[in-house]
Amino acid sequence: MLNKKQISQYIAPLSPIPTTLCRTGNLKKKIKCMIFDIYGTLFISASGDIGIAKKKSLKAYKESYELEQLLIKFKIRKTRKAVLNDLFSGIEKKHDELRKQGIDFPEVEIDRIWMDILKSNDLVTVREFAVRFEMVVNPVYPMPNLKEILSACKKSKVLLGIISNAQFYTPYLFEWLLDSNLEQLGFHPDLILFSYKSGHAKPSPFMFQSAVERLKGLNVPADSALYIGNDMLNDIYPAKNAGFNTALFAGDARSLRLRKDVAECKNLSADLVITDLIQLLDYI
Repeated sequence: MLNKKQISQYIAPLSPIPTTLCRTGNLKKKIKCMIFDIYGTLFISASGDIGIAKKKSLKAYKESYELEQLLIKFKIRKTRKAVLNDLFSGIEKKHDELRKQGIDFPEVEIDRIWMDILKSNDLVTVREFAVRFEMVVNPVYPMPNLKEILSACKKSKVLLGIISNAQFYTPYLFEWLLDSNLEQLGFHPDLILFSYKSGHAKPSPFMFQSAVERLKGLNVPADSALYIGNDMLNDIYPAKNAGFNTALFAGDARSLRLRKDVAECKNLSADLVITDLIQLLDYI
């Protein structure tokens, strides 16, 4: 896997874009566990989520100089538009296959998709390309006060977990951007759930139910845990159904998803709305 020096050319500071929401809500008691979404919550994401929206991508990146240079570097003899079309088509095809197997919200393994697109069985090279592609089309950067809140939780012995749509490169973001791996930052290994590993993407209840069972093994009931995410449908809806306390992160307009036109979210509210991760200190 690429090291921080190799990936540094893709790392540039990003600042959150304020939203119109204000901090609201309260919890009745201190919590024993905080579980986070990643993209748009722990990390500012230029696209607002992992990956890229199809229409936006085709418009923004079919003329991208960085993407063109990436294709040249890896000797890929396809146009930028063709590569993007192949990517979306490959993902949609795999999603269709998985839905036929009964998975409502399927997740792909993006390196396997790229292996097919690039016609290569060299997993190391394919993964290097996949990482560089993702960093070109979806730059990320830590949210303000991320290190501070994780450090405070670790010091206070609050369990830390993750439930997030993700790919193989997602865990490395912490090493590249925070100079520490997940366990060094305090995340419990049994409470790290990524969609690419389970094959189930949010808003599927799969990862949330798995987290509830794992918390039981740690003697932590769901109602003593707080789930923090930026999307009312993908985060708050399944987390609330699983019995977690919920916090909507409304700290960046790029990633805030209120989903008011979605039936599941019309009468849905989070227990908390926060606009800065440091506000979670009140519940430690």
